[in-house]
Amino acid sequence: MERLTRARLDEILERCRGLRVAVVGDLMLDVYLVGSVSRISPEAPVPVVHVAEERVALGGAANVAANVVALGADCELVGCVGADAAGLQIRGALTRLDGGTVHPRLVEFTDRPTTTKTRVVARHQQVVRFDRERDDDVAGDCEAELVRAVREAVAAADALVLEDYNKGVLVPSVIRAALEQAQAAGIPSVVDPKFRNFFAFGGATVFKPNAVELGTALGQPLRADDDAWLEEARGRVGARHLLLTLGEHGMALRSEDGQTLRVPTQAREVYDVSGAGDTVTAFLAVSLAAGASIQEAAVLANLAAGIEVGKPGVATVSPDEVRALLAESPHPLA
Repeated sequence: MERLTRARLDEILERCRGLRVAVVGDLMLDVYLVGSVSRISPEAPVPVVHVAEERVALGGAANVAANVVALGADCELVGCVGADAAGLQIRGALTRLDGGTVHPRLVEFTDRPTTTKTRVVARHQQVVRFDRERDDDVAGDCEAELVRAVREAVAAADALVLEDYNKGVLVPSVIRAALEQAQAAGIPSVVDPKFRNFFAFGGATVFKPNAVELGTALGQPLRADDDAWLEEARGRVGARHLLLTLGEHGMALRSEDGQTLRVPTQAREVYDVSGAGDTVTAFLAVSLAAGASIQEAAVLANLAAGIEVGKPGVATVSPDEVRALLAESPHPLA
């Protein structure tokens, strides 16, 4: 059985430096209010959280961009923000990322807020989350501006990511513009879909749903152990490769050449699964741009996800962290 050696890993990771990845999708700001609970409110049967810390993090497509630059690549980021404080925080956070450089191509709304998810955390548990957002599809001048930005960003890139959280950015015209430009440029495209427009990404290189998303879209029970079922699903979504993420059960990769690879999860303590999918998406795109095979890219992405879930909140994963994990347990390739 062939193995992903340290030498091959180093070769792929070194090639990541200086690449450029276009990331198109829904930008979010994650806010964490962290504190302690010592009593119940006299006003209602709810805990009173004494907030000791407030921190923010990039979410959604912005978190994918953060993971791309953590690998040493540059990122052309296309998305929308509101004309508000959260939008300014996203813009500022993008300039402070370590690694490569983000080149933002952000369309600003005056009539809708930046998507913001605020989590209240006490005793390492989430007490409540409240969201500030609008998720209707963009239209009119904003849609046209996004299409222009997408074509310019993808034309300058070595790989494309479409990161959909159903917040209105990835409308059919934006999806088609991005995929057509990627196909014309001959660069790989990675799609992280949600329920809306699930079947609108035909022609993508990699289509990466999770179990709930794929089962719901197909309207049938998931049969991830059945190669024929995986092939039927791959044909339905119209991608060269279907990479189905299965949480604690790892991943199942079905490719157009009829090969199936099952990647077991890396046994590690899970602290927080938030953002793991974004890490997988970023590693897939950058690895493929660096010349990795789809099997190598899937294994690397799985390793990175195993590291990310051991961190609190959304987080990035560095090349050195992946090297260290592979040194602990070399990962086989089928």
